[in-house]
Amino acid sequence: MKVAIILFNLGGPDSPEAVQPFLRNLFSDPAILRLPALLRGPLASFIARRRTPKAQGIYARIGGSSPILGQTEAQARALEEALGPDHEWRGYVCMRYWHPMTDAVVRSVKRFAPDRIVLLPLYPQFSTTTTDSSVKAWREAAAKAKLVVPTQTVCCYPDEDGFIAASTELLQQGLRQAGTLPPRVLFSAHGLPERVIKAGDPYQSQVERTAQAIADRIGGLDWSVCYQSRVGPLKWIGPSTDAEIARAGADGKAVVLYPLSFVSEHSETLVELDIEYRHLAEKNGVSTYVRVPTVGTHPSFIAGLADRVRAALAEPTGTVCHGAKSMPCSRAHLGCPLIAAGKAA
Repeated sequence: MKVAIILFNLGGPDSPEAVQPFLRNLFSDPAILRLPALLRGPLASFIARRRTPKAQGIYARIGGSSPILGQTEAQARALEEALGPDHEWRGYVCMRYWHPMTDAVVRSVKRFAPDRIVLLPLYPQFSTTTTDSSVKAWREAAAKAKLVVPTQTVCCYPDEDGFIAASTELLQQGLRQAGTLPPRVLFSAHGLPERVIKAGDPYQSQVERTAQAIADRIGGLDWSVCYQSRVGPLKWIGPSTDAEIARAGADGKAVVLYPLSFVSEHSETLVELDIEYRHLAEKNGVSTYVRVPTVGTHPSFIAGLADRVRAALAEPTGTVCHGAKSMPCSRAHLGCPLIAAGKAA
């Protein structure tokens, strides 16, 4: 059997010239800028123009482009290998806001002519702004291209065993680097406007579930969950990562920071966490600041993804894999692809 696995991720500009169109694509998404289309398009272009110089400066600090495409390709190849010879597996990287984007990937998959398709978000925690946006874009593009193939969707995996095992191992390595000073573990995740969560988005609760699962597996940690990457005038969920770094400094703690909502490195980890927050930690008297790497192609993480793909294929066609046994998708959170398909319990 031929199986196409679609690995969804955000994407990132591959050159300084790509920064503005990347930002325009981002803010043109109705899941990001929740306005009528007539207003959203012009406003997205305006925001992109205003933010381009600053964003280009950020990417200049890591070579002028995002490394996310190459890392996601590596994850796709590792996943194919982990799945073994049972079927003809082919992993496709599908980025939401920069190439390779959904329409082009749909065309490639159609040429492959798979018997089954599994949609696999590289977002462990479900959000209407990430997984749901990508799934909707895929469905629209597939319908337009007349790609009619039985399709399953992995909704989320906030406490999947392989993901937690990889995260735990990496965090333990970071704790050893912290030395003898009592460390505080900061589980940092990308933030969202508070109104998105109040509307029913399950992202924050799933982030907290991931952090709790890692902390429980290690035991005895001084830890907190915090949120980074705030932009715009809206009130965002908290506490903020910068505030938690300052609090750790005031408490005389070392900081070991793990970006638990990211599975690959990009500007938010390589610039915001590695450069800007490291400087902030020094400014606030944090003597030791350790940033734990993302799971990337860690064997346990990839093995966990392979398990999710197999579980999805075992579901009746057209349904959604529940992601993790302890966090069933049928809890009816807003925007879940299972709910959208009318198949929730």
